[in-house]
Amino acid sequence: MPELLILNGPNLNLLGTRQPEVYGHQTLADVESLCAQTAKAHGFSVVCKQSNSEGGLVDALHAARGTQVGVAFNAGAYTHTSVALRDAISAIELPVVEIHMSNVHAREDFRHHSYMAPVCLGQISGFGADSYRLAVEALIRHIKGS
Repeated sequence: MPELLILNGPNLNLLGTRQPEVYGHQTLADVESLCAQTAKAHGFSVVCKQSNSEGGLVDALHAARGTQVGVAFNAGAYTHTSVALRDAISAIELPVVEIHMSNVHAREDFRHHSYMAPVCLGQISGFGADSYRLAVEALIRHIKGS
């Protein structure tokens, strides 16, 4: 069964308790379960990883090369600061969908820019935990070529 990497960056381990007015009440475990269910319905499986460190995220992206067939990635605040993550996405030659639970374009100006977006398949933002489901579905459609 083809496998997707669901990768989460800093502070996403605090989902459900961190700013629920912005990120909702679902925990990271809830989000990971949603991704697994969505992928399974389409004949895919997932492996989920989270790191609060930029290097840990780069390592997870590198490890996905040759192991997973695509990545759904919420890099959190690193989206707006990390050239290293952008370069890692380019280097692994896998389709990557950028995820944000909040609508980053309706928030502070510094959140409007993504270093990753130009090297990702697409970006989904503003739908809470459902952003992950949409990202997994888009990634699978792309991989299947439909």
